[in-house]
Amino acid sequence: MAILQYLEFFVIIPCIIYLFYLTSRIKKKSWQPTNWPVVGMLPALLQNMYHIHDYATQVLRECGGTYEIKGPWRATLSVLNHAKFYSFLESTLWHKVETGLLPVLDYFFKQGIDFDLQDVFQRFTFDSICQVVLDYDPSSLCIDLPYIPCEKAFNDVVEALLHRHIVPECIWKLQKLLKIGNEKKLIEAWKAFDEFIYPLVDSSNRGELKNDFNLLRAFTKAIEGKTIVSSGGLRDLLRDTSMSLMFAGRDTTSTCLTWLFWLIAVNPWAEIKILEEIETKLLLKEEKKWRYFNAQECSKLIYLHAALCESLRLFPPGAFEYKAPIQPDILPSGHHLHESTKVIVSVYSVGRMETVWGNDCLEFKPERWISPHGRGITHEPSYKFPAFNVGPRTCLGKEMAFIQMKNVAATIIYHYTVQIVKGHPVSPRDSIVLQAKHGLRVRLLMV
Repeated sequence: MAILQYLEFFVIIPCIIYLFYLTSRIKKKSWQPTNWPVVGMLPALLQNMYHIHDYATQVLRECGGTYEIKGPWRATLSVLNHAKFYSFLESTLWHKVETGLLPVLDYFFKQGIDFDLQDVFQRFTFDSICQVVLDYDPSSLCIDLPYIPCEKAFNDVVEALLHRHIVPECIWKLQKLLKIGNEKKLIEAWKAFDEFIYPLVDSSNRGELKNDFNLLRAFTKAIEGKTIVSSGGLRDLLRDTSMSLMFAGRDTTSTCLTWLFWLIAVNPWAEIKILEEIETKLLLKEEKKWRYFNAQECSKLIYLHAALCESLRLFPPGAFEYKAPIQPDILPSGHHLHESTKVIVSVYSVGRMETVWGNDCLEFKPERWISPHGRGITHEPSYKFPAFNVGPRTCLGKEMAFIQMKNVAATIIYHYTVQIVKGHPVSPRDSIVLQAKHGLRVRLLMV
């Protein structure tokens, strides 16, 4: 079997290179990729990897929303609903805002220097989710901005995982065997995760965690003795569960906040409306003292909530949804699905389709989310706005994410104007999480 895989590799690779060359030479009026023998549409996908999300959007617009890609031929809900959870979350957020976010922003403001706001958000959400899940604050968000391998490993993972979805399995498996390319990054990231998480899991199992309530302890109690028969199995499951929650808690929230502040920076009228709402609905005076915006206060900030929804529509953190049928099926478009078919839903493209959102779909327009009477957020069905997934797979942390995002956004907007550094390039990163490719370099001005 191994010999056949290597033969497949050395036969396919020259074909891909040659067809990649041919694809680049062909001038086409259509965005749809050419379906070549053996390698299918892989050359076009590789050729457009540097802007894969926008390329997918163009193809889907052209073909009516559904497109079949021919590839190479080859064969925690109860815990989040806990009565103590949201009070624990709120106290954790305020602690991190007070001891991490505010001192760092104040330092950059007083020094008058620019910094990467996306990096600050990633550090903030990493520290917060570690505190919530593992009862441990790694303190990555401080003035020194220390390098913490586990925190930075997430950035390597999101790019490498997209790579696995595009290139043939035999290629990335060979890279993994040789420990090269993106697979080398995944191996190093996995090591960083293990070295960070396992000691904390072990501390939890020994009862050494400080707080009475955290997700790791609650999850341990929920599953212990039910499905795991050995301590080793429980240890690995807790590591994997913690990893999943950390991945969701760090990247999705920080990514949405990054794009929100870019959008309001290029649409300053929106920032003015958010600030007016904060001052009016929360009855704040002109004094700009640092203060905490709790969940109850943030619930009154309708326009801010709408701006976050609009950011999620245009730049959904999870740009792709990956599905596979358990049995043959037929899509509403008429496409037949076999059991081996993989379905990729481009959430990024949905937000940019005129047939879904109208002729102004590319505009940043929070007003589209506000109900006619202006007192609440209008409901949009999840198939139209799938940023939090759909149906029984709807994101369990949706409410937690909005509390965190509104708290952080309101705190910053109330005290500062965020100005993008002139000439700084801003574009989506080609990964499974839609981060800003070059970060978001900004300067802070006093409101």
